[in-house]
Amino acid sequence: MAGHVPHTRAGARARRRTRITLDEHLPIDHRLSRFYRIGAGLMGLLLVAFGVLGLIDRIGFFDTRGDTVAGLNTNGALSVLSIGVGLLLFVGMVIGGNFASTLNMVLGVLFIASGFVNLALLDRSFNPLAFRIQNVLFSFVVGVMLMFFGMYGRVSATLPHDNPYWKARHPEEAAREQRARRRREYAARQPLPPPR
Repeated sequence: MAGHVPHTRAGARARRRTRITLDEHLPIDHRLSRFYRIGAGLMGLLLVAFGVLGLIDRIGFFDTRGDTVAGLNTNGALSVLSIGVGLLLFVGMVIGGNFASTLNMVLGVLFIASGFVNLALLDRSFNPLAFRIQNVLFSFVVGVMLMFFGMYGRVSATLPHDNPYWKARHPEEAAREQRARRRREYAARQPLPPPR
């Protein structure tokens, strides 16, 4: 009795270190990876288009008055930054998988943080990206959309049991379900007994 320890420290550390990855045997166009790619691509296209339109107007790089492009205020620095972030999202779209999901989530948090920081700079003389209130709202909307595209199928209380993130969070239960599935498949492959 004394020698029986149901949960060892090594086992607990191993469970904490479990890395959540998409299963390697899943096809390249797995629905989660495709969703992350579409989200990164759409948001990247939006940002690149905004940045290019801003550069076409030849606005000063740190012009704090800025100019209006597609209803948003911009200057050269914001245009270049938008193009850079858009291209980074295109990289996430090409790579897909966990990279695209994580990139979407990280950039989403950064966009929301940027919205708050630039909200504090609206009436200040130091406003290097020429933000106005519509830019702040746009930053919040893009941040929430990127977080949605990154967290979809990854962060939920009701993930299906074939979801790779659910499997990584519940390794014991996933292993039990896999063993039961293998037993069912093995039993289904066995020949039927001859009729009597």
